[in-house]
Amino acid sequence: METDASEAIAVTRFREYIRINTSHPDPDYDGARRFYEKYAAELGLTFTSVQLTPNRTMEILTWTGSDVTLPSVMLYCHTDVVPSFPDHWKYPPLSAHKDEQGDIYGRGTQDMKCVGIQYLEAIRELKQQGTQLPRTFHVVFGPDEEIGGVHGMTTFVRTEEFRKLNIGFALDEGLASSEEHFRVFYAERNVWWLEVTCHGNPGHGSAFLANTAAEKLRRVINSFLEHRQQQQQRLASDPSLSAGDVTSINLTIMKGGVQYNVVPESFSAGFDIRIPPTESLEDFDKMLEEWRIEAGSDVTYTYHHKTNSTSEHITPTDDSNPWWIKFSRACQSTGITIRKEIFPAGTDGRQLRLLGLPVLGFSPINNTPILLHDHNEYLNEAVFLRGVSIYKQILRELGSP
Repeated sequence: METDASEAIAVTRFREYIRINTSHPDPDYDGARRFYEKYAAELGLTFTSVQLTPNRTMEILTWTGSDVTLPSVMLYCHTDVVPSFPDHWKYPPLSAHKDEQGDIYGRGTQDMKCVGIQYLEAIRELKQQGTQLPRTFHVVFGPDEEIGGVHGMTTFVRTEEFRKLNIGFALDEGLASSEEHFRVFYAERNVWWLEVTCHGNPGHGSAFLANTAAEKLRRVINSFLEHRQQQQQRLASDPSLSAGDVTSINLTIMKGGVQYNVVPESFSAGFDIRIPPTESLEDFDKMLEEWRIEAGSDVTYTYHHKTNSTSEHITPTDDSNPWWIKFSRACQSTGITIRKEIFPAGTDGRQLRLLGLPVLGFSPINNTPILLHDHNEYLNEAVFLRGVSIYKQILRELGSP
């Protein structure tokens, strides 16, 4: 593995990891697996690779505790990152370029390669200090989170290998904060990807035809976007709310038509809907069905993705949850302020919460623009290294009985 005497080894490993191209649509998972295996050997951790499908594996780097009967902690990081468009970047997105201010540019610097390295470097420093914690930690790297995790975490939680880990609590990704506080996520919104198809009378483009697909689609779009506006106004009018507390709806795909002078038989539209677990999914389903009926006959819904997290799948953030007590105490001891939120998008942590496991999403990044999935994604070296120190304290707390 690389060495660079001019910078902290944690930063060198971080930059090395960024340079592994795990971008969709063809992530270099083999390259990442080799990196993890060497890293495990370097830190004296046990390395395990679990085959999920012929082309997908889950990598586990284990720091065994002194009391293996205790429930373990999963420190989770997804390996894959979203595509980049190099023409829009200041520096090549896989270069891990570090500028004079210490800003490290690269796809995955925030989402979420930083967190995986921070876990491991926190373990390195603890081990160098001779620390032996009672509880076992599993640093787990998984595939395909950015495309739904069907062949990643969704498959992994059904395996015997997962059951044997004896997970009691997990940490997953969070989001950067542009302010001084840090954000911690105790739940996430449901992701519904819905395709609406409207059928109607076809004919010549010059005629006033009745019952067309376009008229029905207009009614559908109006219903969806009116609700979107209501939710947007609700968020703007209440400072106590964050994006995760309201429902977002975005029209993302439109399909239909054959040529300019032909009224087609059908049109379809795709919507990305994100619903808080605090909302009634049954009531939302009923509302969608009312919109479908109001649009007219021969209007159908097809779900391409639909999660069903409810209030039962929210991780408690009070004294009823001993894991929350440990996590918040660790944050307090490092002098940082945390703000509790519902994650506005989706993470692999939802699969663990559905099993009843407590999960917190946390990326120790503050005073930083939120650039996940954006051009010129970067993370400052000093912010990254502070995150390693924060995780050291978190692991000390979580590792105790």
